[in-house]
Amino acid sequence: MTHQPPFSHDPSLTAQFMPLQSAEPVIEPVQSLRAVVIGGGTGAPVSIRTLLSMGFETSAVVAMADDGGSTGILREEADVTPPGDVRKCIAAMAADPSDPLTKAFKYRFAFARNHTLGNLMLSALEDAAGSFPEAIEICERLLNARGKVYPSTLDRVSLVARTRDGRYLEGQAVACHSRTALDLVQLRAKNPIVPYEPALKAIRNADLIVLGPGSLFTSIIPNLLVPGVVEAIAESKGTTLFVCSLADMQGETWGLTAKEHVDALMDHGMAGLLDYVLVHSKVALRPDDLANGLFNAATGDDPAATSVATMGDLELSGRVRPVRVTYHDVKSIQESGPVVIVRDLVDPLRPTWHDPQALRAAFSGVVRLCRLRQK
Repeated sequence: MTHQPPFSHDPSLTAQFMPLQSAEPVIEPVQSLRAVVIGGGTGAPVSIRTLLSMGFETSAVVAMADDGGSTGILREEADVTPPGDVRKCIAAMAADPSDPLTKAFKYRFAFARNHTLGNLMLSALEDAAGSFPEAIEICERLLNARGKVYPSTLDRVSLVARTRDGRYLEGQAVACHSRTALDLVQLRAKNPIVPYEPALKAIRNADLIVLGPGSLFTSIIPNLLVPGVVEAIAESKGTTLFVCSLADMQGETWGLTAKEHVDALMDHGMAGLLDYVLVHSKVALRPDDLANGLFNAATGDDPAATSVATMGDLELSGRVRPVRVTYHDVKSIQESGPVVIVRDLVDPLRPTWHDPQALRAAFSGVVRLCRLRQK
């Protein structure tokens, strides 16, 4: 019987980002460019750390529909605002990842229903301080956070999803583990949903708006469903960038191509608002490339695939598949408006994570393209 350690924390690439902290910022300090990451989960922190290393004044706007794990327990039993994704973003912004308090903030307690210290702190401070935003600010100060984290709404919301085979699923935790890909998600609340105004202000004032990487339907899109968020993106003069996930590690995007990821964003309000799409490919895409397999997202059937799917060095098995992209997909995406940037983005040690150096180089390329457009 395997002994579970009493303390653990969610997987992250903190160590891999350390070299970026000592690298020279690629943005001139006099410009003081502002970036906003829209998302949550384990994906948003990747973009947060990258942008901070580039010298951006960085904020995060986080979805409030999470109802799984430790967050779900606290939400159900203590009636608090979901703290999990906020905790992850605050930890990503901590000035010193090796600081004992920052490390403890991320600890999970196997002996206490797998709660994290950060979740417990945020929930307790919400009660003690009287508001969730104040709880966030206190934790940001404790960890000496280099940016701001904003919930997209303070209302109690839940997620409803429709799958590609026509079923309806209640709750974020259920939807993200759907056995077939999702097609549509909606937010539900007892009263009309009210956006958190500081989150809208951060979006409006951003020079760069980054969506993802992360769970498309349960971390990124729920933010777009909050009234006012898409309008704030439209009002912003900033550039919008979607960072497509490398792999499907759960059911919600099971089998979807990069183009279908982009289509889903556009179907949920981002039509005409995406400027750039960043996708992974180990090799250059050519017009004569064939699609990688015949996977059917609606049914989960994959008659051409074996138990292992390969995309360059991204070799995955079980219910983990690479997000496929072809030359024709790229062409179709670009015909709808966004410029597609194709790069080798895989971390060599963990093939389901973005490589920090590669991601920073890609973000820098987007910044250069933006400057050329402005000239």
